Amino acid sequence: MAIFSEESHPTSTPESNLEESLLESAQTEDDISESPSTETHEQDTEKQAQEELQIYQDKYIRLAAEFENYKRRAQRDQSDAIRYANESLLKNLLSTIDNLERAIQSGKDAGTSGPLLEGVELTHKQFIETIGKLGVRQVSSTGNPFDPTMHQAVAQVESDTAEPNTVVEEFQKGYFLHDRILRPAMVTVAKEKSDQTDPISTQDAGEEGGIQA
Repeated sequence: MAIFSEESHPTSTPESNLEESLLESAQTEDDISESPSTETHEQDTEKQAQEELQIYQDKYIRLAAEFENYKRRAQRDQSDAIRYANESLLKNLLSTIDNLERAIQSGKDAGTSGPLLEGVELTHKQFIETIGKLGVRQVSSTGNPFDPTMHQAVAQVESDTAEPNTVVEEFQKGYFLHDRILRPAMVTVAKEKSDQTDPISTQDAGEEGGIQA
C-alpha cells in the first residue's frame, strides 16, 4: 500500500487564495499609479521640445531678416559707389568751367568778338554737355528762395523788388551730381528793408520851422 504525505501534494486553502488576490490587486494598482506619471513626463518632454523648436525658428527668422537687410545695404553701397565714383573728378572740373565762364563774360564786356570768343564758348558748351551726361546739373538760384542745403550766402542786401530771403545775385554757380549736392552756389540774399529815418520831435520841428509862441 502506497503512503502519500501531505507535504508532497499541498492543497490550496481559502486564506492562500485571498493573499494571492490581494497581491495581484496591489501590483495592478501600482501599474495604474505609475502610468499617469509616465504620460505626464512624456507630455512635458514634448512641450519642452516644441518650445526649443520655436526658439530656434525665431532665431532663424531674425537671422534671415538681418542678412536680407545686410544684403540690401551692401547692394545700395555698391550702387552708390558706382553712381558717385566720378564725384571728386567732376568737382575739380568745375573750377575749369568757372574760368571759361569768366573768360566769356570778360570778352563780352570788352566788346570782343570773333573766332577766339566763339571757340571759348564752344569749349564751355562741350564741358557742360559732357558733365551733364554724367549726371551733373546746375542749381537754380537767382529769383528762388534761399535754401541752405544748396546755397551759400556770402552777403545780404536790402531790396525793394525781391522778397526777403530770396536770392538776388549769384557769384558762383552751384551743381548737383544726381540727387547729391556737388557744390553749393555762392549767392547774395535779399533782406527786409529797414527804416533808417529818425523821427523828429515836435520841439525840434518847431525850432527848425521858426515857430514861436
